Amino acid sequence: MMNVKAISLDIGKALQVNALFMLLSLGVSIACGFDSGFTPLLISFLITSIAGSFPLIFVKDDQQETTQEGFITIVMSWLLSFIFGMLPYVLWGGEFTLMNAWFESVSGYTTTGSTILTDIEALPKSLLMWRSSTHYIGGLGVVVFLLLILPDTSTFKFKLSHLELSSIAKEGYRYKSGKTVRVITFTYIGLTIAEFLCLWGAGMTPFDAINHAFSTIATGGFSTKNTSIMFYDSNIINIIIMVFMTLAAMHFGVIYASIATRSFKPFKHPITRYYLLVIVILSALATLSLTIQGGLRFPDALMSGSFQVISFISTTGFGQADNAIWPIMANAILLFAGFHCGCSGSTTGGIKADRMYISLKAIAGDFRKRLSPSAVFRTRIGDACVAEDTVSSIFLYIVLYIIVMFLSFVAVLLCGVDIAEAFSGTLASLGNVGPGLGTLGTMGSYASQPEAAKFIYTMDMFLGRLEIFPILVALSLIFKKKA
Repeated sequence: MMNVKAISLDIGKALQVNALFMLLSLGVSIACGFDSGFTPLLISFLITSIAGSFPLIFVKDDQQETTQEGFITIVMSWLLSFIFGMLPYVLWGGEFTLMNAWFESVSGYTTTGSTILTDIEALPKSLLMWRSSTHYIGGLGVVVFLLLILPDTSTFKFKLSHLELSSIAKEGYRYKSGKTVRVITFTYIGLTIAEFLCLWGAGMTPFDAINHAFSTIATGGFSTKNTSIMFYDSNIINIIIMVFMTLAAMHFGVIYASIATRSFKPFKHPITRYYLLVIVILSALATLSLTIQGGLRFPDALMSGSFQVISFISTTGFGQADNAIWPIMANAILLFAGFHCGCSGSTTGGIKADRMYISLKAIAGDFRKRLSPSAVFRTRIGDACVAEDTVSSIFLYIVLYIIVMFLSFVAVLLCGVDIAEAFSGTLASLGNVGPGLGTLGTMGSYASQPEAAKFIYTMDMFLGRLEIFPILVALSLIFKKKA
């Protein structure tokens, strides 16, 4: 029988994390002279904190959960965060209809960064802070926050860490459960502080700097400005954000190891080098397209092309230029970047560089084997061999990812959406990238999309953020219990 008490206790702790960031946003409202976001945030904070407190009060903190219940805890923590996270938007009103508030909340927590807002700057600073906070919560993961507050001796903490973090990421870290959580957290917060100081020093206001640092390190993409990063018209700010987007899409374990050892040796890992090489190649191709086909001067093409490639491959989705007016070739490169994405063990979404690298190595090995049937070829990452079941699971995930993307694309088409926008919106949602093509571009929004299409996009965001399998497992367990 399912341990409902244990599940509710851990979900209650996750809701308290959300309430804490609502309180932070309330502080911003007070600092701004009690702006229009104060009452919506206060009510949302009270509802969320009370809902999260009930299990903590009435359930003893000695409950044990099975691995199966761990899957359900993860999925329910995310879903309830979406629901409680939309409360400030609904209560504030404006462009936030019920569906729009749901879309904005899911987009925030899943670090997708798509928005339904046509005038972002109309929001009070407290709500802008809350939008960025949902990125920050979702980037580190509601469940990883949960792991931080569970006792180190908790058996469920061990199980949950193995469910929330992909197997590829865990292999890259080579740390025990508790150590892995600390590595992720320290790196995450450290990068945030470093970028905040850099952006502040480069001319952003402290408020804009912290919001963009939250969005960058979470690879989310919510900005405080209608024209995103283009607003600042600063190459220094562009370069700072490019550097931190690149770092945020790497294995946090690699960054942590580099700092701990004071060496760049961890960056020589084959997957890290592959990820950086892909960025260089795609940036060069985008620059070439913008120069020849787009008519831009080379320095401008290099800056815009490189920035947008890094923005898409890291799944951040910031806009330094309007890709709606870009040549088809340049946009095709961005779409591929949004399909490929960054590394496992980071906050990025999509297929991920690890899976792409291993699958390419496996395909090359299979090709060589066909040329030399008697030879033995193993898929390797550096000196380490990749287990055959790992390779199989990677191919299975890629196939499943493409199937989900195709079915979602067809469903969005049936909603009456233009084919280019339907495809790019689906790819951007499932990959947690954010912007797509046309009206969904870097300077656009999802406001004009049909309500049904918006809902499909949010389901894609959720599936992409948790990498499909945990959701499918949780659903199968729930329906199995009912049966």
